[in-house]
Amino acid sequence: MDAYKQMNAAAQKGSISSDDFDIHLQQLSARYNISILVLDEDSETIRVSGGDPSMLKIELWNHVLFDSMDAGNSGFKNKPDNYQGAKYGENTITNETLVRNESPFYIVQLVTSNRISMEYLDMWGFLDNGNLFFIRTALEGIRDSVDIANRFLAYVGIAATIASGIIIWIITKKVTDPILELARISERMTHLDFDARYQGKSFNETAILGNHINQLADTLEATISELKTANNELQKDIEKKNEVDEMRKEFLSNVSHELKTPIALIQGYAEGLKEGINDDDEDSRNFYCDVIIDESGKMNNMVKKLLTLNQLEFGNDVVSMERFDIVTLIKNYLQSAEILIKQNEAEIRFDKEGPVYVWGDEFKTEEVFMNYFSNALNHLGGERVVDIKLTGEGKKVRISVFNSGTPIPEESLPHLWEKFYKVDKARTREYGGSGVGLSIVKAIMESMNQRYGVVNYENGVEFWFEMEQVKED
Repeated sequence: MDAYKQMNAAAQKGSISSDDFDIHLQQLSARYNISILVLDEDSETIRVSGGDPSMLKIELWNHVLFDSMDAGNSGFKNKPDNYQGAKYGENTITNETLVRNESPFYIVQLVTSNRISMEYLDMWGFLDNGNLFFIRTALEGIRDSVDIANRFLAYVGIAATIASGIIIWIITKKVTDPILELARISERMTHLDFDARYQGKSFNETAILGNHINQLADTLEATISELKTANNELQKDIEKKNEVDEMRKEFLSNVSHELKTPIALIQGYAEGLKEGINDDDEDSRNFYCDVIIDESGKMNNMVKKLLTLNQLEFGNDVVSMERFDIVTLIKNYLQSAEILIKQNEAEIRFDKEGPVYVWGDEFKTEEVFMNYFSNALNHLGGERVVDIKLTGEGKKVRISVFNSGTPIPEESLPHLWEKFYKVDKARTREYGGSGVGLSIVKAIMESMNQRYGVVNYENGVEFWFEMEQVKED
């Protein structure tokens, strides 16, 4: 039909006989794989392409004469010499009209040749200028082309299906992977794990959701951190309150225990004096009075220590830092305690001669040394030796007081610095100790930001504390 339209247009213009159209006709024949024949009214060939002109003329006349109602009025002259008309029998030809048009007149027919078992698609008729045309193409070539096209479309369809599946899988994966990642992140967040972060770099809705989840994780982490901090502080406050309550109960219990015995003794001996149990015995009367005075002194001493400890623990007692000679302090105290040393039959070893200057509160430092030394005298045993040493520890000087005797049980060492704690309560009562002295040592040393401690040896115990040493000129 396309070739017919172009030939008809050329016939209307009068260019169908030109060389340019002949070239164009050859191109049409090759492009569409068709044979073309154009005859004038005298049956002379005007144009032919893609086939034998004589055979094409015969086929054309077969159509004209076989399909025309009146072959004698065909109006054509100079019919082919070898034309014998349409034959039947061994060269049977059957036509099936597909398209028939009256103005302009043309017919498209399906032609079947039983002799050679071939099918053709023929188109013949008249151009607008009166020329007769005939166009033929073999259906086998069309069918081959269709088969090739069908196979090609099948292959392309299969390939397109596979490619589409792969593309859909890739696109789906790109869509679902971020969603699955967000699901994993949210699952970790349910277990309070906020380290997971969405790492997507795109700008679609999933990335926006991921960024919001990241911000949510940061906010939740900060909020939970604040809650945990507040909860921790609250827990500390509760523990501190419980500790204060326990300390208050323990303090009342210990004070009651410490005061109960001296008060009972004072009350008992005072009642004895009042009743005049030993009026005729002056020595007994003096003994009763000495007991009352001694127990009153112990009570007074314990109350003073408690007041001192209270001031130290609550920071009411200001530490006065000054430079002083620790050797002179120790010697002066030993001289004042000469009577106690003789009463306890102690051997004092202290051979430091030169001055050692330190920074600290001299009065409080003397109280620390006094507590260490009195404990040493009260727990003497074995060789009954008290060894006092000063050793350099870098910028510090360590003052240690060792007494021979029985070591302190290891389980009691951490509790020595607690108020009213006594390793041997019966023995402590014997020398009048209240269990507050080492608590005062702890409070004093912590107020001066210095270290202190105790060391067990096989033959005794050593208590020590450190002071900041003054650099010598």
